[in-house]
Amino acid sequence: MNKTLNLLHQSLTNYQRRLTRVVHIGDIPLGGNYPIRVQSMTTTDTMDTKATVEQCIRMIEAGCEYVRITAPSIKEAENLKNIKAELKKRGYRTPLIADIHFTPNAAELAARIVEKVRINPGNYADKKKFQVIEYTDSEYQAEIERIYERFSPLVKICKEYGTAMRIGTNHGSLSDRILSRYGDTPEGMVESALEFLRICVDHNYHNVVLSMKASNTWVMIQAYRLLVKRIDELGWNYPLHLGVTEAGDGEDGRLKSAVGIGTLLAEGLGDTIRVSLTEDPEFEMPVAQKLVQYAQSLQQSPPIKPIPEYTTSYLINPYAYNRRKTNELENIGNTNVPRVIADVSTCTLDYTYMTELGYTYNVESDKWTASDTAVDYIYLGQKPITFSPPTAAKFIYDYLTWRRLKQENSFPLLQWNEFLSLNTPLPFISTPDEYSIPIAPLKNTVFFLLIQDCTIFWNDNYTSLLEKYPNAVLIFNDTSNHYARYYHRVVHKLMEIKLLNPVIFAYHHHLGQDKEVYQVKIGSELGALLADGLCDGIFMQGQISVQSVKTTFNVLQAARTRITKTEYISCPSCGRTLFNLQEVTAKIRAKTEHLKGVKIAVMGCIVNGPGEMADADYGYVGTGIGVVSLWRGKEIVKKGVLEKDALDELINLIKEDGRWQEPSLYN
Repeated sequence: MNKTLNLLHQSLTNYQRRLTRVVHIGDIPLGGNYPIRVQSMTTTDTMDTKATVEQCIRMIEAGCEYVRITAPSIKEAENLKNIKAELKKRGYRTPLIADIHFTPNAAELAARIVEKVRINPGNYADKKKFQVIEYTDSEYQAEIERIYERFSPLVKICKEYGTAMRIGTNHGSLSDRILSRYGDTPEGMVESALEFLRICVDHNYHNVVLSMKASNTWVMIQAYRLLVKRIDELGWNYPLHLGVTEAGDGEDGRLKSAVGIGTLLAEGLGDTIRVSLTEDPEFEMPVAQKLVQYAQSLQQSPPIKPIPEYTTSYLINPYAYNRRKTNELENIGNTNVPRVIADVSTCTLDYTYMTELGYTYNVESDKWTASDTAVDYIYLGQKPITFSPPTAAKFIYDYLTWRRLKQENSFPLLQWNEFLSLNTPLPFISTPDEYSIPIAPLKNTVFFLLIQDCTIFWNDNYTSLLEKYPNAVLIFNDTSNHYARYYHRVVHKLMEIKLLNPVIFAYHHHLGQDKEVYQVKIGSELGALLADGLCDGIFMQGQISVQSVKTTFNVLQAARTRITKTEYISCPSCGRTLFNLQEVTAKIRAKTEHLKGVKIAVMGCIVNGPGEMADADYGYVGTGIGVVSLWRGKEIVKKGVLEKDALDELINLIKEDGRWQEPSLYN
């Protein structure tokens, strides 16, 4: 087995941070055994020294360890000197990073002033004109040689001045040349960075950090993993900057960031992180800090039985999304979207509580309506339902209750010990208050098996017992602090022994805790399992409410495994932004959030425009003060639209494509 692949899976069970070389950025070194650093980017006009300095201070006091500032041209690069001097005058020595896209001369100037420069290889000295060009091998090599000549001066300046560099590839801004050979893929992202990294190595310059950002969490996770595989093969150990770009705002932005960043942190990857929210940058700091705390907590988790080396055909490919192959039981497993089960066994289920679960009853029509985020199954334990339920809902009862009720559209659940007792020589369950019940029906119906202790699966006798029950949906409910590790280990055990039972993971909702801690934890732990295709559903326990149900479905959306609403790809704003991103994004969301499955990108400028919205259906891009352009996919369809008319024009565009629907009470 490939050594890197095996190490990746080892890290899913026993946390070990990847050891990288140390990169010196001012007085705050990065990588090695230093803490995972948090950073952000200003949203002010770089030429407004006072506003930029004030925002830098707010960011620093919120915990920002590196401050990035856009320098789109020479004049902004020159003003970095004034910003740095004013910060120093006021007692702040936090390293500054110049963000560069199309302007090598601005980068070369900034590298003499600030502690680090970030360049995007997709549009720095390379061509990004959204053209499909076929390159011969000689033409391709000639372009690489041209890039070598254009990029080398910056490398030499950084080496002379002790300036660090981030080679930051973005999924949506791969050059036309890279796209022509590799397509819009993680492989293309990695190769784009390696072309520039090879030039740095050739100049014996190693003060380099790498990043592979994408708004698509699958692409982001796969690209970082592939990058590590490639640089490990080359014997290089450069540190990583992690981030999900254009994550959005509110809970969506936090969950999306947690799915992408948290998944990789749990694998020991990442030396600095940036949470890209469409909010003021100081609000990114608490989320980033909680993600770092999550990573630190993994170091305290006890080691568990590692995943062994076994035939790779049973493994999930970490560099491309694939669902684990399972049986299809009812609407669970196989190609079905992950299902959501709500445990309400300790509550009183009535018409009002059904609303919490996504079902609304209309008295006049005597009909139920299910929202897109209605739970699929409701676990009632031993409590029979006392009203006529919606036909869209399915119910789960404890085994004996299920046998007694014989309710249509319902299924039994057994605890592990109860399941074992069914497989003893006595083919009956006998209890003081119940008649003896034969076990035969378990062979004839889909049933749920609740397993509280994942470690029982280390026992081959127990796992072989499951071979007799391909009709069992397995629910794992491990209560350890870092149960995601046990969940990973269990699923790989099932793959190892070729069991095809669908797997559902329990998650206990504590809504009373810090909201962002809750979002970071559920996004990181469940998101990692979902993003690798290991999860067929979520078993909600604890405080089941509209909010917890919403969050559960939002995690599924962030992990791109179940789409129940509009997806927004909105950039976090910077000094290049041409309109108020927060206000505009909120207005667009208010009018379009009911459009299930539609992806809308809201970009403040052309730099973060058509490139960054790589897989969006529609784009709203700032092109001037009060002026936007509208895109369909990667094609501009309306130019020079006044901002006051742009939202209506966007809606008209969606209507033209037949993708508009009027909002209803139940969306």
